[in-house]
Amino acid sequence: MKYIDTKSILLAAAAVSVAAGTIAVPASAAGKSEKCYGVAKAGKNDCATGTSSCAGTSKVNNQKDAFVLVPAGLCTKLTRGALKPSR
Repeated sequence: MKYIDTKSILLAAAAVSVAAGTIAVPASAAGKSEKCYGVAKAGKNDCATGTSSCAGTSKVNNQKDAFVLVPAGLCTKLTRGALKPSR
């Protein structure tokens, strides 16, 4: 019978989750957040857009109708950041 090192398995699973970006912090734990349009990198948007079907499918960097959630008050401080989508 082989010995299974559960600690190593759990650490590897956590590392894969972090690398894949699948570990999320609940909004309540992170404080208030807001949608920030125009700052998402290609493929890193948080929700569907007019030209992409779901999260993670934006086609270009800084797509004007793609948003990411950021801490409240940060969006307007970011270059190209907008609280509403533009065309």
